[in-house]
Amino acid sequence: MSTSYRLNRLFHPGSGRCLDVAVDHGFFGESSFLTGIEHLPSAVATLVEAAPDAIQLTIGQAPLLQALPGRTKPALVLRTDVANVYGDDLPDRLFSRMIADPVEQALRLDATCVVVNLLDLHGRPDVYEACIDNILALKPAAERCGMPMMVEPLVMGPTNRGGYTSDTAPEGIVSLVRQAVELGADVIKCDPTTDPADVARVVETAGGIPVLIRGGGRVEDRVLLERTKGVLDAGARGIVYGRNIIQHADPAGMTCALMALLHAEASVDSAAAMIGGGSA
Repeated sequence: MSTSYRLNRLFHPGSGRCLDVAVDHGFFGESSFLTGIEHLPSAVATLVEAAPDAIQLTIGQAPLLQALPGRTKPALVLRTDVANVYGDDLPDRLFSRMIADPVEQALRLDATCVVVNLLDLHGRPDVYEACIDNILALKPAAERCGMPMMVEPLVMGPTNRGGYTSDTAPEGIVSLVRQAVELGADVIKCDPTTDPADVARVVETAGGIPVLIRGGGRVEDRVLLERTKGVLDAGARGIVYGRNIIQHADPAGMTCALMALLHAEASVDSAAAMIGGGSA
């Protein structure tokens, strides 16, 4: 069964691009990630009204989206793995674990795509190996059912506070993205490179597999919009943003602004004018 049928629901029919709003942060057990989604039903309702292309959720919260009536609601991207690698006060034992029967659960929830991590943490080859095992198990099951597999390759180095943070040097991102493609990724979700222009190298090494750039931590509106324009100009097929939307004072306005950049070739200035509430 072809994965293209579901990918047609994920990517905009006109622009061929995708805005996936990630609200699966509660899965990772880090309290700072919950700002803006403490009451997820209202957060999902706000996002659905703003009409992004997709919303990324977990098995516990996906019904908040899928139970809503209507033919035009955002597609569901289902998170299939849970890890405890975020935050500054990390436990001694780190892990990355797959949910049971991920593709079957995705089918029951009418997901358009499943997403899984490929975490390359400095000094933690055990977590890296667990992610490889997760992908190797997920790919054949997803392929049998025509379920696209989005792989999230993240290179992470240590901070001086004891945790990990994204390493945005292009060399590491390029090599890990290529590995994700070799493992069978149908879509890539990765960090932006330090210089957004280097995203072109990432797109090239992905060899035609769509590349979506993730947002990471909160930044000012103008910075986010200019970064988004830069990665789109470099060939990215879309973005996966979470905290920069859900923690914003005007999440609906930010969603509309980003959709205008992706699908209407709007300028940064005209997109910024759609946002209320400033950079809070």
